[in-house]
Amino acid sequence: MVVAKRTSAATPGSLAELAPGQTARIDRVEGFDDPVGQRLSHLGFLPGTKVTTVRRAPMGDPTIFELRGNQMCLRIAESNRVLLVVDAPDSP
Repeated sequence: MVVAKRTSAATPGSLAELAPGQTARIDRVEGFDDPVGQRLSHLGFLPGTKVTTVRRAPMGDPTIFELRGNQMCLRIAESNRVLLVVDAPDSP
């Protein structure tokens, strides 16, 4: 596993960069000890959880995400705090 870096649109670093229709796994939530980080964890944004971007609002904010069978809407400020993991491709 490799922690995603902002190298291209194909490898998002945060949930805010995940394109509609893309799925990734959560690596960590920044600021886990503050109230917003705790609320994100209570909503299910936990390490190892798969999350998919469903759609974005017309102006790009907020965005609807699906995880653990639920859909949740987050603003960019909150979704930037959720860092993602991209699985390394299988070698032939």
